Amino acid sequence: MPPAAHAHGDSVKVVITGQRDGHLTTDIRWENDGDAIEEAVAATVNATSADGTRTVGPWKLVRDSGTRTSWNTAEVLPAGTWTVHVHVGFPSLGHAEHEVSVPVVDPAPPTSSAGPDSSPPASPAATAVPSAAASAQSPSPAAVSESASPAPVGDSSTISWTTAGIAVTALAGAAAGTLLVRRARARAQARDDG
Repeated sequence: MPPAAHAHGDSVKVVITGQRDGHLTTDIRWENDGDAIEEAVAATVNATSADGTRTVGPWKLVRDSGTRTSWNTAEVLPAGTWTVHVHVGFPSLGHAEHEVSVPVVDPAPPTSSAGPDSSPPASPAATAVPSAAASAQSPSPAAVSESASPAPVGDSSTISWTTAGIAVTALAGAAAGTLLVRRARARAQARDDG
């Protein structure tokens, strides 16, 4: 009996859907039939700033809690415009590139017109409001690690990859993805020249 991956084809479709509070968001499915990938996905994310002076990554993608096709980074992209590359190495090869903009978050609370009694709060209270709002919007590291764990799928041995195995697979996927991008660019250049 052939492995399940062959029933879906030999590549995955990666769509970079944007960012949520600086966390890169993606949708990853089997390319041929659009089915969700039940296996663990080994994928890396690298990003370069618009001016080319800053790079981040490689980061790994983790399944978004409660979904079957959404994956995101536990790490946060700094504010700015980034060219993002996602390379999937397992269960099959896939690649995506997209420009993502992360807005600057203003830590000051919005002003209200409550009347003469609404003088600016004292310094400690002023700083407590934004930090409380920030902690409500951005999950704690413990919450991130909870949401970062893949959704349980059947046999636990499917998910029990070692860190070294994931890193090797992700790097192999990144190299293969880079090779695929270079070949596609070479084909496009050959078509343009021909």
